[in-house]
Order: sequence, then C-alpha cells, then structure tokens
Amino acid sequence: MARPKADKARQEEPRETQRSKAADKLRKRVADAAPADAAIDALYRDIRELLEQARARVVVQVNQALVLSYWHIGRAIKQTVVTEARADYGDATMQKLADRLVPEFGTGFGRRNLFRMVKLYQCFDSLEIVTTLSAQLSWSHLVELLKVDDPTRRGFYAELCARSRWSVRTLRERMDSLLFERTAIAKQPEEVIRQELAQLGKGDDPSPALFLKDPYLLDFLDLKDGFTEKDLESAILAELERFILELGSDFAFMGRQKRIQVGGHDYYIDLLFFHRRLRRLVLIELKLGEFKPEHKGQVELYLKWLAKHERQPGENAPIAIILCSDKDAEVVELMDLEPDGIHVAEYWLQLPAQEVLRGKLHKALVEARMRLELRGIGARNE
Repeated sequence: MARPKADKARQEEPRETQRSKAADKLRKRVADAAPADAAIDALYRDIRELLEQARARVVVQVNQALVLSYWHIGRAIKQTVVTEARADYGDATMQKLADRLVPEFGTGFGRRNLFRMVKLYQCFDSLEIVTTLSAQLSWSHLVELLKVDDPTRRGFYAELCARSRWSVRTLRERMDSLLFERTAIAKQPEEVIRQELAQLGKGDDPSPALFLKDPYLLDFLDLKDGFTEKDLESAILAELERFILELGSDFAFMGRQKRIQVGGHDYYIDLLFFHRRLRRLVLIELKLGEFKPEHKGQVELYLKWLAKHERQPGENAPIAIILCSDKDAEVVELMDLEPDGIHVAEYWLQLPAQEVLRGKLHKALVEARMRLELRGIGARNE
C-alpha cells in the first residue's frame, strides 16, 4: 500500500525541522491554555480573599457576641447577687450558678469566669464602650486588662492595644514592663491623660507623650564597663530589632551618624527614626553621663536643620530624644523642654526586679505630679 504523500514529505524533512515544528505546536497549545489558567488563578484568588474576609468577619462577630453576652451576664449577677453586704452569700451563689451552667454550656462558665464577667461589667460599665472594645479586642485581651485595677492605666492599655493591634502576649509583655508608668504621659494629671486617650480614640493627632518613655530598658545590649558612646550606638544597631521594640513598633529606622552641614561645620546625628503614627522625624542623641543643660542647644540645632532640609509635606515638626544614663528631674523640668520638642530620658542597662522598678517609677510619677501641682498653685497665686 502506498504511503500518503504528507507522511512521505514529513519523513523527508530534516529532523531539526520536525523538532522545530513540534516545539511550535507545543508552544501554541501552551499559549492557548495560558489565558484559561490565568483566569482560573485570578478567580481562585478572588474566591480565597472573599472566604478569608468572611472568616474574619465571623470571628469578630462571634467574639463581639461572646463579650457582650459576658457583659450582660456580669451585670445581671452584679445587680442580683454580688453586693458588699452579702459577700458570703454571693460567693456561694456563684458556685451554685457555675455548677448548673458548666454541664450545659461548658467550662467557660465556671466560677472563676463568672467573677471575671462581673468584673468586666464593673470595669467597663458603659455598654457603648464595651461594644467598641469587643469589636477590637478578644475576650483573652480583656481578661488581661481586668487585672489592672487603676482605670487610667487600664484605659491606656486598652486604647493602645486596640490601635496597635497587639497580640495577647504583647499586651502582657507591655504590662509586665510597666509601659504606662514609663510613658511620658503618665507624669501628667489624670485628667490630661484621659483627654489624650480620648483624642487618640477619635483618631485625632496623638500627643508624642503617649509614645515617649522614661526610662528606656536596654538591658539586652549586654555592654561591659567602660563603654563609649560609639560602643553604645554600635550595640543598639546590633540589636536594632529589640531596640525598636523597646522604642515602640511605630518607629522606623532611617540612619546613623547622619551628617549635616551648617556654615563651615559638620555635625552628626547619632540615630534618626521616623514615627509613623506621629508622622514626624525623631532624632536620638546618646549621652553616657548625666543630662546637661548644654545638650539642649545641640539638639535644637539638629531639629531646626531637619525641619528645614528633611521635613516632607504633611509631616509634623521633628522631635528629639536625649538618652542619658542619669538626669536631675528638677533641672529638666525647669528647662521646660517639651514646647521645643525635646524629650530627656534615662536608659537602664540593668533591669531591676519588677517590684523595685515599680517602686522607682511610682516615686518618680508622684514627684512629677507634685511638681506640676505646685507649679499650678504658684501660677494661680501670681
């Protein structure tokens, strides 16, 4: 039987030509299939995003319903059972309630959690407040916040936790490190603190005092005796991630030993950061010894240069942190550095026991508030 002409012609073609034609056909099939595969990939991504968004909404809604239920349960128990005059009766009644609720609704309604629900109602007695918090914080977050007895401190941690989206672990770490007591705003009268937190909650421009600390705990640097300012700076850069965590997660590192020229002189900024929430440059000047009044003039020059040459449209004025190993609080207060955008803070290279740290910070807060009160009295008498 005669072979078809087409087969014979193909057989007579060089093998390289045959392979080239076969490759062209394969590329064509791939090209024809590519649009379909790309469309399927795009469709898959769209569906996946929709499902993830739906899952996130469900988690938020379930958490909010759970927390609001706990709040209403706490209110019902508080109003019906728990009173100071009937404490013994209330404790026994809580146990009886738990014995009946746990078999039907699970261990989340045990005696300990029932007391937490009552405390939730006591700490956040406004339904509007707890509704807002329940959309931002989980029940586990709120359990940590219930451990804070002082309402100002509790409000501080609640607001920053919600705004910064801290995990429960991060919230616990911030509380254990006494973040509130180390924040500059803590030295202000409670009314001022509440106003600043209310402004933050409304989305207004926050005060730098909410994000600046004193002291900064730099025990992770592991510096030996006799270190220099350059050693301190190098140690910070070697542990930059941990240093930024101590500063605050909104700080973004921009550079070290930034050279600036003024007239015929060169100057160098130790560390330069940008704070996203405050929308401003933050320079850090490192000092080994005690803060001295002449340090102010140095950083004022840096701030004016940054404001003129580095500040971008939409940014707030730069601020400075002078980090020193010691300071005289009365000298710093007398110089009134805050209006100039200068914050003086100590750094501690060795972390004391928490009770010692708490005592030192409490003493510093009391003394600072007393000086503010005396200053106010003096101003009224003039």
